[in-house]
Amino acid sequence: MAGPDEAVTDDDALFVLTAVLLTPAQFPSVLGDDYVAACGALGLEPYAEGYGLVLGQDGGGARWTVVVDDVSLVAVAIASWDCGMEYDLSPDDRSVVCALPGWPLALAVAAPGVPEPHDPTPDPAAEGTDPAPLAPPDTEVWGAAQRRLGADEIALQWAVWREQIDDETAFGRSVDESPGGGTPSGDAQNGAEAEDTAGGDNASSSHPGLRRALEEARAYVTNPPPPGRIRSAFAPGGARTLRADGPGWSLVARTDDIAFILLDEEPGEVLPVGRGPELPGLLKSLDELAVRPA
Repeated sequence: MAGPDEAVTDDDALFVLTAVLLTPAQFPSVLGDDYVAACGALGLEPYAEGYGLVLGQDGGGARWTVVVDDVSLVAVAIASWDCGMEYDLSPDDRSVVCALPGWPLALAVAAPGVPEPHDPTPDPAAEGTDPAPLAPPDTEVWGAAQRRLGADEIALQWAVWREQIDDETAFGRSVDESPGGGTPSGDAQNGAEAEDTAGGDNASSSHPGLRRALEEARAYVTNPPPPGRIRSAFAPGGARTLRADGPGWSLVARTDDIAFILLDEEPGEVLPVGRGPELPGLLKSLDELAVRPA
């Protein structure tokens, strides 16, 4: 595989543009609600060790996602790039599991010295059995993939989103109104009441989808979901950032603070869940179930 500063001239070579991990603790959530679903979207077995996904272009400019089983190598490369360091990601051919056409994620970069990124030409010998090229979700519509991407963005920009919710909302007092359309929605009504619906109280005053999401999240405590359905990552002050998903919903929370929920049936809306008396215990229980990056 060619390094990030080399032009590709051989059609069989791959110019590496970026890489991501596909493990129970870290995977592109655009692919599914959990690790098993994400692997299934790529036709992979959900091995506990996971995979690395190397995204690049061949010498003709075609987009390829190369799946490798050398997770440590890919993790080192990602960590180096995140620190602004150069790293030549060149997995051994023996570590390559498969090469899939297309990219599952949108990339704003392209390889120098080759044609513009495009889907590979289907192999005539495959007689139409080639897998369809991977492609990022359409940002002009709203669905499960977009909902999960929205939750990822909130987790990355927690401080920005948290500033939009005052302490009365956060710690259980009534919300009179809040802006919608991509900001915390007034549909959540009372933060404490919405949160309490997981225990069955004040159900009529909360958003029905939010109530359902909290009930399903609470059910995970007694019936653990597939790996990756709940993930935990570092947060300042000794807290953890939680990401949980379920059928039609995504939750983002800080274990020392409030939660936000996104729903398939509410395009672009972000529903705040006040801390209240029940949320801390729920978040603690979910964090104990969550998988964490090594």
